[in-house]
This record gives sequence, C-alpha cells and structure tokens, in this order.
Amino acid sequence: MSDVSRVFAGERLDSIEYEFLARDGKVKVGEVSTSPIFQGGKVVSFISLARDVTDRRHAEEALRQSEEKFHRAHQRAESALTEGYEQLRKALEATIQAMAATVETRDPYTAGHQRRVADLAHAIALEMGLSAEEIEGVRLAAVIHDIGKISIPAEILSKPIALTEIEYQLIKTHPQTGYDILKDIDFPWPVARIVVEHHERMDGSGYPAGLKGEAISLLSRILAVADVVEAIASHRPHRPARNIEAALDEIGKYSGILYDPRVVEACSRLFRGKDYHLVD
Repeated sequence: MSDVSRVFAGERLDSIEYEFLARDGKVKVGEVSTSPIFQGGKVVSFISLARDVTDRRHAEEALRQSEEKFHRAHQRAESALTEGYEQLRKALEATIQAMAATVETRDPYTAGHQRRVADLAHAIALEMGLSAEEIEGVRLAAVIHDIGKISIPAEILSKPIALTEIEYQLIKTHPQTGYDILKDIDFPWPVARIVVEHHERMDGSGYPAGLKGEAISLLSRILAVADVVEAIASHRPHRPARNIEAALDEIGKYSGILYDPRVVEACSRLFRGKDYHLVD
C-alpha cells in the first residue's frame, strides 16, 4: 500500500529520523513526518513537518536508563517484601516526577498543570469508588500525561495568540508521542494507554485514534475530564483563566457526548458539594 493510500486508510505514517550538524557544531537529531489535513471529512492536503527531536531522543534515553535502574532495584528488593516494594514505588514516582519536570521546563505557562490535573483525577477516581491501584494509576499517568509535548517547539507551546492549523495539527501529535516514549516501560499501571487516550472523546471526535465510548478506558475518561476542567480554569498564553463554574458548565453541557457522565457527576460533586479546590 502506498503512503498516500495508508493516510486515506487512516493509518499512521512512520516518521523518518536523521542526524544533522547544527550551527553550534553539535550533531542533532531531526524528524520528518507527514499528516493529512481534513476539510469536510475529506483529505484536502498534507503537511510535512521537519523538527528537531534531539531533546526527545535524550528524554527517551533517560527513560530507558531509568527503566533499567528500576528493574535492577526490583530484583534487589524481591527479598525485602513489603519494605522493598514500597521503596520501589517511591523510586518510580520520583522518576515520574522528573519526567513531569522535564515537560514543564519547556512550557512555563502550564507549569503545575500536570500536578493539578493529577490531584483532580485522583480525587475524581476516589469519589467514584475505584480501587486503590486504579486511583494510584490514574494519578501517576496524569502527572506525565503531557510528556509528548517535549517534541513540540517551545514557541508554539507558549504562543500568545491562536494557533494556525499546522501548529494545531502538530500539538495533536503529543498523545501519540507520549505513548511512544512510555509504551516499553513496565509500569504496574496502564500508564501509556491512559496517556495516549486522554484526548479521546465519547462520541469519537477526539484524537489520535477517534475511539468511542467504552473503547476508551475509564481511567482515560477520568483524566480527560480533569484535564479539561483544569485547562479552562487556568491561565493560558492566548487567554485568561475562567472560573471553575465555567469549567463545570462546559463538562456538564457535553456530558454523555464528549465526556463520561459518571465522571462528570463525580467531578461536579467534588466542587459543588465537597468544596474541592484546584491546588496552587
């Protein structure tokens, strides 16, 4: 099947990586990828994007090293039972927090966004009566749900005006990039899946896969609502923050359409009935 046919069939084209010599004399890594632009449900043109992915390659290498350290620590801790297991969880969480900090250094306007989303996702999962493992899993996935933005140029992330269509298409690649970074790490929770699905929507209008309803994991649906509420209620480069009532009205308006009604109800109860507040 040709590349063009694969795009029309909805398949994801593989990107091409290459090394190049930068002006400062350092060898860096570039990536060229092609994506379709849709208009009226039809492909009308294609975008070819070339970008510097050196930081992403470094991040992937750091993650691989962290995974190796985690597995070595796991082998040493097997005989330590409960105490060793708790130490491993703390070490893994520290690694996850380091990943989150990496993203925030590239996007200062949303510094703290992942942490606030994680706290809200944790509270929603607790309110819904999920298991301790599920609650911990969605919290830790939320802490790094935007890790894929490491591949997005910083000037786009902090752009003070509306994005162009090409820039928006590039932003939409971050869930898949996050999945690619995390998929081979043996987390005790489905972190990679939660990350790649956090922009999917119940009616299939989300991305990157256009999943619908129950095809989206419950933890991903929780993260989606937490992410939207925090985004609306917080400042962004291109708009001021809106109040939490505006955020709750938004998810309520699209409950059952874009968002899981059970998650929307649990989130609304937290703010309107239990005095929950987004952390500073």
